[in-house]
Amino acid sequence: MPEQVFSPAGVRAVDARLAAADLLDLAMEEAGRAVAEAVHLRFPGSRALLLAGGGANGGDAYVAARHLAALGHPLGVLAAPASHPLTRLNRRRLAAFGIRPGPLTPQAVTRRSREADVLVDGLLGTGFTPPLRPALSAVVEAVNAARAGGARVVAIDLPSGLDAARADIPGESVRADLTVTLTGWKTALLFGPTAHRAGEVGLAPLRVPGEWLEEQALATRPTDAEVGGLLPVRFPDAHKGTAGRVWVVGGHPGTVGAAALAGLGALRAGAGLVTIHSEAAVPLVTPELMIRQHRDLARALEEARAGGLPDALCLGMGLGPQAAALARQVLAWQVKTVLDADALQPELAGAGHDGCVWTPHPGEAARLLGVRTEEVTRDPLTAARTLQERFGGAVVLKGGPSVVAHAGGLSVSRGGHPGMASAGMGDTLSGVIAALLGQGLTAEDAALAGVRLHARAGERAGERHGYGLIATDVSGELGGAWLDLRAAAPRGMVI
Repeated sequence: MPEQVFSPAGVRAVDARLAAADLLDLAMEEAGRAVAEAVHLRFPGSRALLLAGGGANGGDAYVAARHLAALGHPLGVLAAPASHPLTRLNRRRLAAFGIRPGPLTPQAVTRRSREADVLVDGLLGTGFTPPLRPALSAVVEAVNAARAGGARVVAIDLPSGLDAARADIPGESVRADLTVTLTGWKTALLFGPTAHRAGEVGLAPLRVPGEWLEEQALATRPTDAEVGGLLPVRFPDAHKGTAGRVWVVGGHPGTVGAAALAGLGALRAGAGLVTIHSEAAVPLVTPELMIRQHRDLARALEEARAGGLPDALCLGMGLGPQAAALARQVLAWQVKTVLDADALQPELAGAGHDGCVWTPHPGEAARLLGVRTEEVTRDPLTAARTLQERFGGAVVLKGGPSVVAHAGGLSVSRGGHPGMASAGMGDTLSGVIAALLGQGLTAEDAALAGVRLHARAGERAGERHGYGLIATDVSGELGGAWLDLRAAAPRGMVI
C-alpha cells in the first residue's frame, strides 16, 4: 500500500472520526509510543528533555515521556498550560510516574538543555498557522541554540513553526535532526526548503481504518514494488518493431544536445526504435539513434506520418520558436506524446488528449499557470493538480521530489540524487517517459514509472559520480535501475 500525504484539513478530519469513535486517546497513545521508540532506537540511554505544547502535539509528548521513562531514559519535561482534554489527561498520567513538568520558558529550555542529549519538540502540530507568537518564537530560538551546542532534536509530526501545507519557510522554526511524522506525510516534510528543517523523516503509521485515510489523503507516495509492477515485460519473441517506435522532435541551433539526450534516454528505457527529427544537426551520441535533419520540420513530419505514425512522440526539447505550432500539429494526430521545454506553452491548454504527459519544471509551470515561480514551489501539489485540470492527460511537475498529477489524483515520487541538479536531466526524463508510452503504458503509468526509474538511475549514478554526474551518466544507469524496480515487484505487465 502506498504511503499517503495529508493536508492539515485531512488530519483534522481523521482526528474527528477517531474522536467520534472514542478512539482518539488510543491514537495519541500509539503516536507517543512511536516517538519514544524512535528516540530509544536512535539515541539509546540518552537524557531527554521533552517540550510539550498545550494542544494535541503536547499530549503526544507526554505519552512519549511516559514510555521513555519506562524504557529507562532519564528525562525532564517543560510544558505550556494544557488546552486539549487528552493533553490534560496524559499530563496526569505522567504525574503518576512521578514526573511533573516545569514551566515552558526560553530560560528553562536553555538551562535544562545543558543536561540533555536529546530535545523532543512537541510544541506545535499540523494545525499551526504561522507566524509564531513572540514567546513561543523565543522558545524555538532556545531549542535551536541547544542544537547548535550539540544536543539532538527530535520533532513530533513536524518541526514547530512550519506550516504543514507549505514548502516555504514563513519564519523561525525548530531545526530537527529527526522528525517522526504521524499517520502520513505532509507537504512541509517532502519539499524544500521546509524539508531541510525536518532532518531525517520517519513515518509512524497509526492503526486507523484504511478507508478513513484514503478519503482524506491529498496524495500518495508509491512504493518501488508498485512502480516496478508497472514496468513492461516482453515475450521472448519480441523485436524492435514491437518494443515501441519513438520520435523525438526537437533540436534548434544551440540546443541540439537536448534532443540527443532525450533520444538516448528513450533507447535506454527500452524503446525499440528511436528517430530524432530536427532542423539542426544533432550530435550522434550513440549509433543506435536514427537522426533526420529537415529544412522544413512541419512538412517533413507530415511526410513521415504518411509512412506510419510512431507509438509515442517526445516533443519540445530545444525546439525553438516554432514549438507551439508543431505541438498543435502533432497533438492532432492523437498519438501518445510527451511535451517538454519549448512545447510547454499556455496556449496549448485544451489542445491535449488523454495520452499526453506534460513535464514542466517550476519555472515552466509558473508560465503555464500565469503565476510567480514562488507560488508553484510553495505548494507543488496544488500547482500540479491545477495544471492537470487545465491541460489534461498527466502532468509531471519536476523537482526533488517530482509530483505526478493525473485524473485519478496526485502522487509524489521517491528518491533521486542531488547530483541530478545539472543540465539535460529533464530531457533524459522526457525520453524515458516516451519510451514507456511507446511500450504500451498509459500516460499516468508512464509518468509514475518514468519518474521513479529516472530517479533510481540517478541514485545509482550518484554512487559513482557524486555531485559530478551528468545526464548521460543517468542514461547509462537506466538498465540497472529497471532491474532494481522489477526485482521489487513479483510480477509485471506482459506486452
